[in-house]
Amino acid sequence: MTRAYGVKGRKRKHGEPKYDRKEEEEEEEEEDVQAQPKRGVVEDEEATAAPAIAEEDDLSGIPIVPSENNTAKPNVIFILEKASLEVAKVGKTYQLLNSDDHANFLRKNNKNPGDYRPDITHQSLLSILDSPLNKAGRLRTVYIKTEKGVLIEVKPFVRIPRTFKRFAVELLQKLSISAVGKREKLLRTIKNPVTQYLPLNSRKIALSYSSEKLVDMDDYVSTVSNNTDLVFVVGAMAHGKIETDYTEDYIAISGYPLSAAYCITRITGALERKWKILLKRNSSNIPMD
Repeated sequence: MTRAYGVKGRKRKHGEPKYDRKEEEEEEEEEDVQAQPKRGVVEDEEATAAPAIAEEDDLSGIPIVPSENNTAKPNVIFILEKASLEVAKVGKTYQLLNSDDHANFLRKNNKNPGDYRPDITHQSLLSILDSPLNKAGRLRTVYIKTEKGVLIEVKPFVRIPRTFKRFAVELLQKLSISAVGKREKLLRTIKNPVTQYLPLNSRKIALSYSSEKLVDMDDYVSTVSNNTDLVFVVGAMAHGKIETDYTEDYIAISGYPLSAAYCITRITGALERKWKILLKRNSSNIPMD
């Protein structure tokens, strides 16, 4: 057997690394790029926080519930206004800004930590998507309007992560997912205004504790025609009130301040009673998970 010839060149000294410094730097740069979101983020640690998602990017989700909308019957749409969904480079990584983990960073950038509450959006989505109303196929869509004006469409079939930490990672750092076996995007940013996506015959209702019109939710929805789709606009912020120019009614559903998630629970419960959506798992109008 002949001996293979080696390629001539400088012999490597004992203990010398098998790659040079230039290659090492290129690998580090590549890792930094992979760790960054694709768009809409702050490029400087000292800079002001920017919107987490730029328009026309697709968001990530996780496995879906195999059900369909019941379009033959009236449906409900939720719009979560003034949601705080922003990311910024904190240290060496990009993170979803929140008041618990980034209070010092926000103060350093002259921001009020109390304004950064993405957990409100997370809790609200869980309340909507976990409801029997959604499982019965009567939820048409959820729209999220961020504080920066970005509009996000959430399909009713998405399973939202149960913990906030995973919600932040799965929904805001990965930028694309489709339904299993389909090309339909379950979470995506869409063009404003939101009114172009609302049904023509829908009744649009905004909720606020500051409204002078205090109503009982069951009595209120009972007056709505069974042929009318309903659009409820709920604020997804810690304080303040929503101001919209497309709603027809402005109501309060309690004499006490309520969280956005609990307001949504009151709404879905009233609609479930109005539309007689049973809570039994073997009911024919509730698909199994």
